[in-house]
Amino acid sequence: MSLDNHSALIEQLKPLFMEPDFQDVFEQLTVDESNSTRFLLKMELNRISSLCTRIIDLRDKTELPCEEVVIANQKHFLDDPAKAALLQALPLYGNKYTLGVYEQVIKAHKLRRVKLRENVPAEIVNEGKSFLVPGVVLGSYFNRCEERMNYSIRIMVSQQGITEINGVTLDLSVGGARIKLPLKHHLDQDKPLKIKLLELGDEFYVEDLQQGVDYQIVDIQNKDDSAIFRLKRLGGGDALDSVLSKLIRSYKFRYKVDVNDVIVTATGLGYERHYLPLLTHLPLFVSIVDGKPQITYELLGRGNQPTQHYFQDENEISQLPSFINTRRLTQLIKHPDNNEHCYLFSFNHYANGKLHFYSATLAELKATKNIHLFLGFASTKASWRVFKIVMQPVDHSKNYKTSTLPGDDARYGALTEQQLSQFSHTLQLIDLTNKEASKDYQCWFDKSDVNGLKIFSQAKIKQHSIKKVSMPFSERRHEARFAFKTLITIQQGDKQATGITHDISSRGLQLTLEQPANFNEPGAVTLSFPRLQAAAGKTNLSHLPYQLIRSRMNGLTLHLSALIGHSPHEGVEFLSKLITHNKQKFEQLSDHEGQKKELADGMKNLFMRQLPGVPYFIEKTVKAAQMAYIGIGTTTDEISHLFAQDSDKVLQYNLTPLLDNNVLKQQIIDPIKLMKPTQDMAFFEVFIQLTRHPRGTVQIQCKLKSELAAREEQIEFITHSKKVGRFMALRVYTGATDKPDMSYIRRELEYINIHANHRAKQLEEQLWKIIGSGELLDITTEVELRFPSLMPAA
Repeated sequence: MSLDNHSALIEQLKPLFMEPDFQDVFEQLTVDESNSTRFLLKMELNRISSLCTRIIDLRDKTELPCEEVVIANQKHFLDDPAKAALLQALPLYGNKYTLGVYEQVIKAHKLRRVKLRENVPAEIVNEGKSFLVPGVVLGSYFNRCEERMNYSIRIMVSQQGITEINGVTLDLSVGGARIKLPLKHHLDQDKPLKIKLLELGDEFYVEDLQQGVDYQIVDIQNKDDSAIFRLKRLGGGDALDSVLSKLIRSYKFRYKVDVNDVIVTATGLGYERHYLPLLTHLPLFVSIVDGKPQITYELLGRGNQPTQHYFQDENEISQLPSFINTRRLTQLIKHPDNNEHCYLFSFNHYANGKLHFYSATLAELKATKNIHLFLGFASTKASWRVFKIVMQPVDHSKNYKTSTLPGDDARYGALTEQQLSQFSHTLQLIDLTNKEASKDYQCWFDKSDVNGLKIFSQAKIKQHSIKKVSMPFSERRHEARFAFKTLITIQQGDKQATGITHDISSRGLQLTLEQPANFNEPGAVTLSFPRLQAAAGKTNLSHLPYQLIRSRMNGLTLHLSALIGHSPHEGVEFLSKLITHNKQKFEQLSDHEGQKKELADGMKNLFMRQLPGVPYFIEKTVKAAQMAYIGIGTTTDEISHLFAQDSDKVLQYNLTPLLDNNVLKQQIIDPIKLMKPTQDMAFFEVFIQLTRHPRGTVQIQCKLKSELAAREEQIEFITHSKKVGRFMALRVYTGATDKPDMSYIRRELEYINIHANHRAKQLEEQLWKIIGSGELLDITTEVELRFPSLMPAA
């Protein structure tokens, strides 16, 4: 998703970002934007407002003389135009040297040089990076409660002291609008507008429509020969609310509604279904029991089975609660910024028919001065493992459910909500073991007495204490069905029939017709509930939009689901309340798998809030294959931030340093083509040298670990990297994906298909192109632990 059309709004928000009342101002200025656009706007503002350490040196890049300019103890060498651009940019960011200041100065310099060469207005030339990869947002699910419809109405706009201007609406909601006026409008952006919706005024007699409705100008963008205004409604009462609501509801199938939020969420969920089956990390869930933290649930998937199985003893009892015990959990929670509590090492020993586990955290090894003994001896064992824990507290103020369609119930069932509310933290247990590195760890051994390892023996767990839940890879909104009979009238075009419901759920039902009817399927229909209307009060249960999914018994039995738009579906709301108030009386027809799926889905949503690495997706093309997207979480991660430095667009990343020199083809694409979706992910490791040059750029030099075969070469690379800048190591996982799990986003696709058919087809085609997925994972600390000479103080 691009923010190119919101450049004017970003410019307006820049000087306000560091103000204490920014959040209130942001809400006002983005009142008519989708939640997904708001999310990306904040992401961009955070990016350009982050402090910058890049030095600008134009001495060999300009024909003009340069002078030294010092900002925050950094020396820059600028010509006069660049200095002017700098002085112009600094006040926008609280006189701090940020990434936005740097980019504004460089952009102004490049544009001046291009104009100088060509002597014509020009855009900055794209340097044509080989591996510019867009990002897809994962783990964030947007929901818009108010419907906005792309609907054109003739309007008359006036402002005090200004002659009335003719224009048209581009889209309309109850609380706002977007309108198009002539470019030379002479309107004052700081004053409200009075707008007459001419065609509505002719059709509906409402005083507000006759006199005009007051709107506040949120933003103005010039496009071609027109000015596009985004407006927030100020005036008008309940009568106008009612007229606009009825208008939008009655015209929703004739005019386009805004489906951007649904598309963003459906895209994230679709790619998520490619990533999760391969996931090697084991998600764990912590609850506070009797005042102490303990792991109560684990979420199983196909990819994390080896990690889960590693902790099974000779009686198939998981020793995981002893591995991550209350003491270690408490240290993790108390010291979230100390990564020595996050790294754990383990091995097991088989004797007398029993399996004994030994484990220690890095903090424990340093505190007991046993790091040489444990790492050196344990790494000789076949059962040697290195683990990392990524922990995050659960924010219970956020919904657990991915309620993506307006009108959806934002919560799971009461039992599921109660279970999810008990979790205090989520953990992801990541297996970082590299068997090739075992010999490196063995260099720690100092011939100490191995009896010293007894203090790291785990207490034996005698019974199961962690509940296992399997990650669902099918329909996520499994609803309980209840037996219920009531009269229904169904209509499609000029065809009409009556029938009796057999069973209901909040968003769907099955009914039997009195006579067979030749309805088109799948297709849109309207339903009326004449007998329920008496109990519904003011709720309208007539002509409600539903989708006929399929028919059976020669057209006598019909299966239908609610067609939910941006506004609440009155049928869904009424049936949901009916079921809730009568659960004890109604016979439940469906099994209890729905409850398990709900819990698993909610647990998945919790751990997806923080991605430990950066997922990526490989797609097949006409000629070959390419990296289609990388997955971006809701919190800033160091890896994507590093590769964003050479891209000035939101959600675009330059992976050239990592993927160049045939690495993408040889190390990722070719292996994926030979793999099957049922295979575990493979991986390779990359050593990275980050060098900060005086000119301000950060040079990224990537070396495959396999290119540094000798131990001495690896140590030299790490040591030199730290001298000239910084060292970083990545593990790159690769795996083949199965066909897309389209059933998981079926309802989103149906909704998008109604309002933007081409967008639904485009998303489906994108997901079917994916042949592989993987992850970029930061393993810097673990790699440095392999070499005792790099940690002299240990």
